Amino acid sequence: MEWRGAGILLNVRRHGESSAIIEVFTPERGKHAGVVRGGTSRKIAPSLQPGAQLDLAWRARLEDHIGSFSVEPLRSRAALVMNNRLALAGLNAVTGLLSFCLPERAPYPALYQRTEQLLDLLGQDDVWPLAYLRWEVALLDEMGFGLDLTSCAATGATQGLIYVSPKSGRAVSAEGAGDWADRLLPLPPVLRGEGGGPDAEVAEALRTTGYFLEDRLAPAMGTRPLPEARARFVAAFSRRV
Repeated sequence: MEWRGAGILLNVRRHGESSAIIEVFTPERGKHAGVVRGGTSRKIAPSLQPGAQLDLAWRARLEDHIGSFSVEPLRSRAALVMNNRLALAGLNAVTGLLSFCLPERAPYPALYQRTEQLLDLLGQDDVWPLAYLRWEVALLDEMGFGLDLTSCAATGATQGLIYVSPKSGRAVSAEGAGDWADRLLPLPPVLRGEGGGPDAEVAEALRTTGYFLEDRLAPAMGTRPLPEARARFVAAFSRRV
């Protein structure tokens, strides 16, 4: 069995004396792992940095085997995060969340395209947090925990939507919230795709998406907690706000 294609490197771990096991995200084969022979060598290791775009050739005797990768670098993103704490934290959040929640070998071509576009914006700190927020919303949707922010869950109204129900993931208006307002999550305009996305609104929206990542998505993954990389990015961004 074999295939060839491009992919984004999610993580690397040492395997044996000189090899490495890498996990990549590909448009057609989803999250996929394999062994890179000599992956810790001076020749190959510099190319195996999380976020790197790789040309991959995978081979295995049987399809369900872990198999081995031959890799060639297509695009390194290391320079985009060098000496930039926010960019590095953002990169780690993206790769960490994908490694955490994607099922093995299930294709998510639309999410892959969004991820590639997001990573190409690394280092552009004026636009990256908003792009990241939109990526998180897309990730929740792809994983089956999408938010419905089109109308109020209580009244059906399409105006005055300022909350999100933590139970249903639906928008709620001020009128519909009633005495439950203090139990609802914030719905800033940026979360509905409105406005220019000022940092304060993005930070507030990340509080809402973070709830669904931690309290809905993570439990669906079993007993594993959400990767700490996401919290570190939010903390780095909040310091800027």
